[in-house]
Amino acid sequence: MTKERVLQALAIKAAPAFDEEDFRLASPEEIRQIETMNEATTYWKDAWRRLKKNKVAMVALCGILALLLFAIVGPFLSPYGYSEQIRGSENLAPCFAHPFGTDNLGRDLLVRTMIGCRISLLIGIVSALIVLVIGSLYGAISGLAGGMVDNVMMRVVDIMNALPTILLVVAIKMVIEPPLEMLINTNPAFRWLQKIGPGFIAIFIVYGLLYWGGMARIVRGQVLQLKEMEYVNAAVALGANQKRLILKHLLPNCVGQLVVTTMLQIPSAIFTEAFLSFLGIGVSVPMASLGSLCSDGLNGIISYPYRELFPAVAISIIILTFNLFGDGLRDALDPRMKK
Repeated sequence: MTKERVLQALAIKAAPAFDEEDFRLASPEEIRQIETMNEATTYWKDAWRRLKKNKVAMVALCGILALLLFAIVGPFLSPYGYSEQIRGSENLAPCFAHPFGTDNLGRDLLVRTMIGCRISLLIGIVSALIVLVIGSLYGAISGLAGGMVDNVMMRVVDIMNALPTILLVVAIKMVIEPPLEMLINTNPAFRWLQKIGPGFIAIFIVYGLLYWGGMARIVRGQVLQLKEMEYVNAAVALGANQKRLILKHLLPNCVGQLVVTTMLQIPSAIFTEAFLSFLGIGVSVPMASLGSLCSDGLNGIISYPYRELFPAVAISIIILTFNLFGDGLRDALDPRMKK
């Protein structure tokens, strides 16, 4: 027997035996199992699935949504205005008509706390977005340029981080607020900003000037890694300029770090605004802020502790929920956390 016939005989013996059961159509349940096993996913779907498994982060997310409803919808449901003075209702303790009580001018503290949460959330979110834009562009340019440009730009960030930030915040705000007030009051084009007040706008300017260094460092580190990737080299070979590289190739691939850093920047901005308002250099009266409410409540903390308690608890809840959700978001967006 030749070698070829021996191999053919062995192949025939090793061949599995098939019957009609092996060729039957798959049942609907088997089809669903195969489709589930082969379900297509994306980066964001995968991150959302991991985030939903984090119970602490989901509770924090529900808390953020509840705070947004409390701050945005709540004032419209209240029968009182945030600056309305109710005669004969000064310094009332919490009761059915005024669940948070009233202050020394007879203003309802519940609606003022709602407005304070709205102002704090607005300042936190807008300030974080300003930091995101400035810091991401600065860090991307520094990391992509490299060499002496990168060295000089990062030394600027080091100098900013070495300066006493709180003192600078107070000093810059005190310097720029009077010109802003004059501009708003004298120029008809800016009269609509009178309701917001110059102090409100000054906080955004201060944040845009001082708080983008951390974001710039994070983006620079990511860009230094990404610019060595093959798709970036291919884009350079095809003639892409630096603007296109940053906006189309580098920053979109840093989106996970950008989202997490921005989310964690919000409580920092809220705390800074509360600190400034507590010192009396935050938003303009009669606009309510959580910091200004805490400052007002401090004057009568022995006799009327509820005036200090409710704004302080609101600040604590806002900062805690954003920090917990930011931590959960960081774990969900980090591919290394994938099991």
